[in-house]
Amino acid sequence: MDINELRYKAMHLPLKPGVYIMKNIKDEIIYIGKAKALKNRVSQYFGSDRNHPEKVRQMVANVDHFDYIICASEFEALVLECSLIKQHKPKYNILLKDDKGYSYIRISDEQWRRISFEMQQADDGAKYLGPYMSAWYAKNAVDEAKKIFRLPTCSKVFPRDIGKGRPCLNYYIKQCSAPCAGKISLKDYNESVDSAISFLKSGDSESIRIMTEKMNEASENLEFELAAKLRDRINAVKKITEKQNVVQANVKEQDAIAVMTEKNDACFAVIRFRDGRLFDKEDFLLKNIGENPDLPAMRTEFIQQYYTLRERIPPVIALDGPAEDMELLSQWLSEKRGKSVKFNIPQKGENMRIIEMSRENAAEKLAQSHGHLGHELTALDELAKLLGLKKTPRWIESYDISHHAGSDNVAGMVVFKDGRPYKKSYRRFEIKGFTGQDDYGSMNEVMERRIREYYKNPDSGLGFGQLPDLILLDGGKGQVSAVRPVLEKYGLDIPLFGMVKDNHHRTRAITDEGHEISIQSKRRAFTLVSSIQDEVHRFAITYHRTKHNRRTFSSSLTEIEGIGPTRAKALMTTFKSLKRIKEAEIEELAGVKGMNLPSAQAVYDHFNNEFRSSLFKGLRVQGRALAGCRGGAPRGGKGRQPLVSLR
Repeated sequence: MDINELRYKAMHLPLKPGVYIMKNIKDEIIYIGKAKALKNRVSQYFGSDRNHPEKVRQMVANVDHFDYIICASEFEALVLECSLIKQHKPKYNILLKDDKGYSYIRISDEQWRRISFEMQQADDGAKYLGPYMSAWYAKNAVDEAKKIFRLPTCSKVFPRDIGKGRPCLNYYIKQCSAPCAGKISLKDYNESVDSAISFLKSGDSESIRIMTEKMNEASENLEFELAAKLRDRINAVKKITEKQNVVQANVKEQDAIAVMTEKNDACFAVIRFRDGRLFDKEDFLLKNIGENPDLPAMRTEFIQQYYTLRERIPPVIALDGPAEDMELLSQWLSEKRGKSVKFNIPQKGENMRIIEMSRENAAEKLAQSHGHLGHELTALDELAKLLGLKKTPRWIESYDISHHAGSDNVAGMVVFKDGRPYKKSYRRFEIKGFTGQDDYGSMNEVMERRIREYYKNPDSGLGFGQLPDLILLDGGKGQVSAVRPVLEKYGLDIPLFGMVKDNHHRTRAITDEGHEISIQSKRRAFTLVSSIQDEVHRFAITYHRTKHNRRTFSSSLTEIEGIGPTRAKALMTTFKSLKRIKEAEIEELAGVKGMNLPSAQAVYDHFNNEFRSSLFKGLRVQGRALAGCRGGAPRGGKGRQPLVSLR
């Protein structure tokens, strides 16, 4: 069925809520969605694709026909959609594996039992706790239990290695009972293992309650040594808990969900809190979602899939941005939980810090998959939000002007790709349109030339053949106003801002033509912008100094008889510096393009005569000084002879 037939069929759908099912030519389900009004929603797919994300365009290109199911309400359509997606797992829906992160805690079957974290359950006679949905939770639980109950973390085998060495550092910091050195009996060791297993099964709160009861009972029975041991374990559990108590006391149970995108991929991170502490974290990489994805729609799809696979749903779910149909999702999750579930998009305070933590986790996971660092992606994301950009600025260009009182007027362009300097694309400009000092005019000329170069090889990705996601100028409103007309002339909608410095030449704010945006409170964005401003200034001023020095050297060469601007330029191009020209032999000078033997002799004589003249002059001055200091009557000496005598 071609696109026109699909559009015709969609336009004849009822204006009722329901679920639509897209299928390919093999009759395979490739996408399932819900709609408040089937006709309106489905017909959008087969109209103009100008506003469709890349992933939607790919899906529509593979649609051969579609089916639909009418529902009594939009809520009923949502419930049916979730059920069908879980059942059929369509290619173009966000899909999360329901076996993601399954892991186990192993208790070995031996005399001196050991507790360990395992990804798979083996038929080895050991006991296993689990399965756990999150490997992160299981691994951290094992680490906590070993610290609290002082169980060994080394690879020594007991009783084989008992008494063969001294205790390690963990014994002295009270994180191991040192069975290797015979510091604990087998009975007490296995009692500690039993307590650790109880802790792993019941959790910290229940474990504290049980141990407190045992401690009080031991104290009443005058078993003070046992009571003290239990007291120390209770304190250890509380200490571990306090270290992870990163949320405010009035939020006992909550999930925090954030998403980061880069190139064609995305990553969702979920941080889960129970009893006011970090309980679990999960991340989900999504490949080939297309550039500029619809984030609210993505959040809704993710929430549907994530909580379809989980039984426990918290009363509060914090998001890093809006989701589609949030009221409908809240109603669905509330019915699934049996109690109210609310969404929260925090803007400040502790909950905002939790969202930032989740965003950092997503950024780190996504960055690792692309071979760079998470903090770079986080900084770009923070800068995009601060400036109100539509997408993360992966390609940033920055410009600066450098001159000396209007002479040797140049500009530098630096590029930051994915938060890092990309020196292959750095460019230098010599201002040609005028002489004298005019920073605004210089910026205008540079941008005009840069855009013209782009249109020579548009979208080639080579040299100037790529347009930036963001332009930052070293300067204020004036520079921005000077460049804006160039972008408007070519119809380019590129975000443009200036970087403002304080009196100490440090980055203070970002500005457009209207107002300044303070960035000092945004640590990552501030660090990135400061790095860009420092780098573009360094690059521009280095080029200016090189050009100024070459002009100065060239001027000194043209003072020599027979050496004009062309020969001076040729000499500088060949020898690179005045020092090397002075040291060159006549044959080397004569071999430069445009030079001949008389002109080479003139250059050689000029510098060598100059050298002998300056040396002789220096010796005469030195001689007079020495004669005055060491000589006779003029300095009060008594007939002393000068140490150096020059005629």
